[in-house]
Amino acid sequence: MLRDEDRIFTNLYGQEDSGLAGARKRGDWQNTKTLLEMGRDGIIQAIKDSGLRGRGGAGFGAGLKWSFMPKEVGAKPHYLVVNADESEPGTCKDRDIMRNDPHKLLEGCLIAGFAMAAHACYIYIRGEFIREAERLQAAIDEAYEAGLIGKNACKSGWDFDIYLHRGAGAYICGEETGLLESLEGKKGQPRLKPPFPANAGLYGCPTTVNNVETIAVAPEILRRGPEWFAGIGRENNTGTKLFCISGHVNEPCLVEEAMGISLRDLIETHAGGVRGGWDNLLAVIPGGSSVPVLPKSICDTVLMDFDSLKEVKSGLGTAAVIVMDKSTDIVKAIARLAKFYMHESCGQCTPCREGTGWMWRVMERLVKGEAQINEIDMLEEVTYEVEGHTICALGDAAAWPIQGLIRHFRPELERRIHERQVGGDTEAA
Repeated sequence: MLRDEDRIFTNLYGQEDSGLAGARKRGDWQNTKTLLEMGRDGIIQAIKDSGLRGRGGAGFGAGLKWSFMPKEVGAKPHYLVVNADESEPGTCKDRDIMRNDPHKLLEGCLIAGFAMAAHACYIYIRGEFIREAERLQAAIDEAYEAGLIGKNACKSGWDFDIYLHRGAGAYICGEETGLLESLEGKKGQPRLKPPFPANAGLYGCPTTVNNVETIAVAPEILRRGPEWFAGIGRENNTGTKLFCISGHVNEPCLVEEAMGISLRDLIETHAGGVRGGWDNLLAVIPGGSSVPVLPKSICDTVLMDFDSLKEVKSGLGTAAVIVMDKSTDIVKAIARLAKFYMHESCGQCTPCREGTGWMWRVMERLVKGEAQINEIDMLEEVTYEVEGHTICALGDAAAWPIQGLIRHFRPELERRIHERQVGGDTEAA
C-alpha cells in the first residue's frame, strides 16, 4: 500500500486550486532551475535510475527512451510530444491530471524537453476533452506569464515553448506515429518503423513521444531522488501508478497506488469491492480494453505490475481495471470490444483492415451460438495471424481480448453452440 507522503498527484480529485498558486503550494515549480542544472545527462540518468517505465501502455524505460535522442542538435530542431489522446476504453487517468494538476505536466514538459535538447513541446490532447483543454491552456498561459516557460524558462537560460494541439477523436492517433501524422495535419495513419521518432519524428526531426503520466512524474522523481521512486513497488516495476477502476464495483474510482499491489487489494481497498462480494466476480480486464481478460481464479492472487500480468498472459497497459461480475455476458462484452477495434482501424494494413471485421462478425455469431465448434479454433488462429503482422499495435489490441476469452472462457463459447444446436434439433423434430 502506498503511504500518503509518497503520493505524487496530491490534487487528483480537484479538491484544491488547479492554478499556479495552488500548484506552487503543493510543491510544483519549486527549485526547477536547480533541477535543470543537473544537466541533460544527469536528468536522463536519474530517470533511468528511478526505474520509471512508460505509463502509456508499453512500459518501455522512460530514461532509456529519452537517451535515444541525438546528443548534439544538428540542422533539425528536437521536439517533445506529449500523448494526451487517452482513447483507450476504461482509461481516465490523464484526463484528471490535466484537469486538476496541469502544472505537474507542464513542469515535466520543461524538464523532459531540456533533457532531450528540445525547445518546443506539443501536447496532443483528445478532441473530446473540452474542459481539460481549457484548463490546460489556462495553466500554459499562467506559466508563460510567470516566466516558467517561454524565453529563459525559470531563468535557466533555456527557451522552451509549449503548444496545445487538439485532435479530432480517433483512437489510432493514440499510437505515437499516427499521432505525429495527425499533428502534421495529415490523416492519422501509423508510420513504418524504422526510422523511429528519435531519428525522424515530427516534421522529420528528432522527436520523443511520451504519455502524460510519464512526463508528469518526472519533476517529483528529480526532487525526491531516483532512489525514493525506485524504493516503491517491485524490482523492474517501480514507483507509483494511477489505476482507473470501473465496472461492477461499489465505488468506481481513480487512485494512485504502488506498483505491484495485488488486484484484489486494489479493488477491495479503493473501489469498495466487487458488487455482490468478491465471490460474485467473473473476470477483470486489468489494463484497458486492449489487454486479455483474466478469470477470477487468476484475479485472486495476481499483482498489478508489468511483469506479473505478463506472466499470466495479460498486461498492465494503461492500468484501467474493468471489473465484470457474474451478471456479465462475457462473450457479448468481448464482441463489443471487437466492434470497437474494427471501427477504429485506420485500414492501412490488410491483416487489421480485413481481420478486425472478420473477427467481429464471428464474435457476433458466437454470442448467439450460431457457429460450429471448429470455428473457435479458426477464430483463435486468425487472431494470431493479425497479432504482430501490422504496422502498429492496433492489430494486437483487437486480437488480445478475443485470445483471452478463448483461453479462459472456451467452455462458455461451446455451451452456447451446443444449446443452439440442441434447440435447432428440437425445433426440427
